[in-house]
Amino acid sequence: MAKNLMLAVAQVGGIDSSESKPEVVARLIALLEEAASQGAELVVFPELTLTTFFPRTWFEEGDFEGYFEKSMPNDDVRPLFERAKDLGVGFYLGYAELTSDQKRYNTSILVNKHGDIVGKYRKMHLPGHADNREGLPNQHLEKKYFLEGDLGFGVFDFHGVQVGMCLCNDRRWPEVYRSLSLQGAELVVLGYNTPDFVPGWQEEPHAKMFTHLLSLQAGAYQNSVFVAAAGKSGFEDGHHMIGGSAVVAPSGEILAKAAGEGDEVVVVKADIDMGRPYKESVFDFAAHRRPDAYGIIAERKGRGAPLPVAFNVND
Repeated sequence: MAKNLMLAVAQVGGIDSSESKPEVVARLIALLEEAASQGAELVVFPELTLTTFFPRTWFEEGDFEGYFEKSMPNDDVRPLFERAKDLGVGFYLGYAELTSDQKRYNTSILVNKHGDIVGKYRKMHLPGHADNREGLPNQHLEKKYFLEGDLGFGVFDFHGVQVGMCLCNDRRWPEVYRSLSLQGAELVVLGYNTPDFVPGWQEEPHAKMFTHLLSLQAGAYQNSVFVAAAGKSGFEDGHHMIGGSAVVAPSGEILAKAAGEGDEVVVVKADIDMGRPYKESVFDFAAHRRPDAYGIIAERKGRGAPLPVAFNVND
């Protein structure tokens, strides 16, 4: 019997700083209900879904606490949990987390159909900078506001489907998908916010969408997994972020993609077993991987000199 999952990505249009969290949650509930009406069992929401993308702005210490969640669910977000439980739909949600020991993380959670949190991830690959670069159109201060994640790359059971989690910039690093696939992931879910302008990141405007989709497709194909990515996109407090929320198959093919940049739901019937032929042939890890030859990947952080290779031209 095929193992199918009705999978939705819920793209969220720009959230201005004037919007309250209850107002944002009401938008998310509307997207959840739309996805449920199309049969969705799991809805993927974006990174930092509950607020504007505040890392674009320099705040002095003490002026940004309102963007962080001290518990989950809390009073603002509980209506989303309750409505999802009523509908029997699970979801993935990204938010800014403040721990009990005052540590700050860019975090996401996986919630099952019963409203229980069954997975948690803290973003590993933080882009941008930590210093104040005044005079730019916007900044990208994730390294100022967040610590690097400390939970590793986890895979969690969602009603029989093995789900790996990551966030935004993580999707561009092949080690992320491979770490999840080696643990049996069948689906990778992620949220993102990708601005047109990131300090120090020079690309032609059209390349933002190309490299976004390329990352999803390569990660899916090379690891025999489905990838579901939901973005917060469009204009937000006057700044533009790309759309492109999509579901990608283990073949690397895009099954469905958001048409615009506003609030939008895309639902796909994912045959989870589609990944099996790839896992049993070209990407049969047990048969073909050579971890003994990959040591440099874990041992070296930055680029350096070539490793010495001993060989005899006549051998």
